[in-house]
Amino acid sequence: MLSDRNTVYYPEELALMGRILDQVVQSLPPNLRTPSNRNALAQNILACARTGERDPDELRRAALMAPKVGAAA
Repeated sequence: MLSDRNTVYYPEELALMGRILDQVVQSLPPNLRTPSNRNALAQNILACARTGERDPDELRRAALMAPKVGAAA
């Protein structure tokens, strides 16, 4: 069985996830648009996509679900 790190995405899927990430980051207040938060959002999107989800609205919701996103100290 392949691990999650071996998931392969088509270019169209990567482009979709990149657009969603950019949209979600832009929806945040400026003080939350940190590299750390961007990374956490990307990880959340990828975790959702690994389940087979491709609906943009679901991926956007998944990006913001985990409590990892927060203001820098």
